[in-house]
Amino acid sequence: MTAQAKTSQPSRSAGSSERTRTTAPAVNEVHLVGRLSAPPVLKHLPSGAEVVQLRIVVDRPAGTRAKSPGGDSRSPTVDTIDIACWSADARRRALSCAGSEVVDVSGALRRRFWRGPAGVASRYEVEASKLRVVKRAA
Repeated sequence: MTAQAKTSQPSRSAGSSERTRTTAPAVNEVHLVGRLSAPPVLKHLPSGAEVVQLRIVVDRPAGTRAKSPGGDSRSPTVDTIDIACWSADARRRALSCAGSEVVDVSGALRRRFWRGPAGVASRYEVEASKLRVVKRAA
């Protein structure tokens, strides 16, 4: 009977991870504002689905610049982020862009897998649920 009591009760570490899961829900939300690096591309998939892919460039804040070994600040850096638009509204809005607009994107981070010549590959991208043009190209 004592052995059963020990095996039926969760261990201390299991209980603490259960509390963490219930008190800290997972969140996968992304909000970006950046400029398009090129015109969006409409792709037709073998399944018949359509996706618009684009890439935005987001400046990093000055305080997050990397320091060189000598201690000087390097020049400002940027991040280039891939965006996939699956919904009809996001696709339509993305395709209205010429390629250098500033856009506001909201969505979720996704990891996409595919088979290539070298085997399975993957990439992270933002799946846009909302996309709006903040500033049109001049």
